[in-house]
Amino acid sequence: MPRWECAINGCGHEYDQVEDLIVHQSAEHDRAECKVCGAVLPDGYFAVRHAFDEHTRAEYVRAYNASAAEVRQRENIKETIEETADIRAVVDRLEGGTDRL
Repeated sequence: MPRWECAINGCGHEYDQVEDLIVHQSAEHDRAECKVCGAVLPDGYFAVRHAFDEHTRAEYVRAYNASAAEVRQRENIKETIEETADIRAVVDRLEGGTDRL
């Protein structure tokens, strides 16, 4: 199975489990501010999920000056993660401060 790689600012850390990647992104990287509404949230998956669940594609394209290819790439990443990850376990880890599932 391919490893999950953190692409935030060229980080490059790799993980066997997608949940470990999401915890890393949430705990080890600065929070991101949504350019559409100003919400501040963990960078990486949670920022992408927020952008596409809370805003239209058009809002995202305008605010981030994103191309159609960039939008599709992020939508595909979001979909792949949601098909694979146990998001509840990630949230539990983040809220409980544990470093393992």
